[in-house]
Amino acid sequence: MARILVVEDESAIAELVAINLRHAGHDVTIAGDGEQAQRAIDAVLPDLVVLDWMLPGAGGPALLRQWRQAARTRSLPVIMLTARADETDKVAGLDAGADDYLAKPFSTNELMARIRALLRRRAPEALDAVVQVGELRLDPATHRVTRYADGVEQALRLGPTEFRLLHFLMTHPERVHSRSQLLDRVWGDHVFIEDRTVDVHVKRLRDALAPAGCAQLIETVRGVGYRMSARALTPSG
Repeated sequence: MARILVVEDESAIAELVAINLRHAGHDVTIAGDGEQAQRAIDAVLPDLVVLDWMLPGAGGPALLRQWRQAARTRSLPVIMLTARADETDKVAGLDAGADDYLAKPFSTNELMARIRALLRRRAPEALDAVVQVGELRLDPATHRVTRYADGVEQALRLGPTEFRLLHFLMTHPERVHSRSQLLDRVWGDHVFIEDRTVDVHVKRLRDALAPAGCAQLIETVRGVGYRMSARALTPSG
């Protein structure tokens, strides 16, 4: 399930939300203020944030604007909780970058439904959807990677990490991803994994794609990171 950060200074509310999220199978971290929230995000990028408007120090909207200005957290899904129910406050929260807005007191069932809806909307691809870039095809349901060219299907053998890395790159083609972004999305931003690990697995992925002439699909963008581009695929025949 998802990694969710709950940023709420009222411990009773934070625990209530966390209990419901954990019961639904999510991995939950609680932060009581903006500083704690930033430290949590620096350590592990969550899949979604439940953010209170009123926090000690910098308020929720200021924190959210800060996240929206940073490349790493720009697309982070955020639901804002607030005691402010006026339409002008709702607009202000959405303008700050919130994806959704829920006024206190709220129903935990409604919050859970909104979280489920937001996670579904923000998923780049269905988990079992087949993806294809050029002649390369990946099927998550069967864990198969093949190249189909000139009527011939060639199967490729990938390790589990290389499979996840390829899946992410194929669902985000032509975009350049830094090593830290790949760690976030493929490894879960684990604090003990170094950027160099990405280079090692990219090399292994290229080696696995080489027999089908697909290694050059994974391009190195010097000083930035990696990109998948079908334009570099070797023509069949």
